Amino acid sequence: MDFIDNQPIYMQIADYFCQNILSREWKANERIPSVREIAVLVEVNPNTAMRAFNFLQDQGIIQNRRGIGYFVDLDGYTKALELRKNAFIRKEVPAFFKTMHLLNLTCADLEKLYNETINK
Repeated sequence: MDFIDNQPIYMQIADYFCQNILSREWKANERIPSVREIAVLVEVNPNTAMRAFNFLQDQGIIQNRRGIGYFVDLDGYTKALELRKNAFIRKEVPAFFKTMHLLNLTCADLEKLYNETINK
């Protein structure tokens, strides 16, 4: 996994989890890789991986079943979607709109580009 400098590593791992849940690679009630497995997979300290697990558990996206492992929560998809959507709106949309304004792009231009991209 390639990490970026402007976001904590554990949050990037949490984003990786959300991506797997939102793409339905990991489904509700399905067991997910362990802390150690994730730490090895993304080449981080297990404590860093554990921070991601704790964050996602606090958000209600995953749950720990003592002695069995971690699982995607029944509402994990919905909660991951809400988390990612809020982060997108708060962090990426304002910069995107500023760039649109600087480039004199309109919402109609954006809609056309969106449709061209989605229909490929």
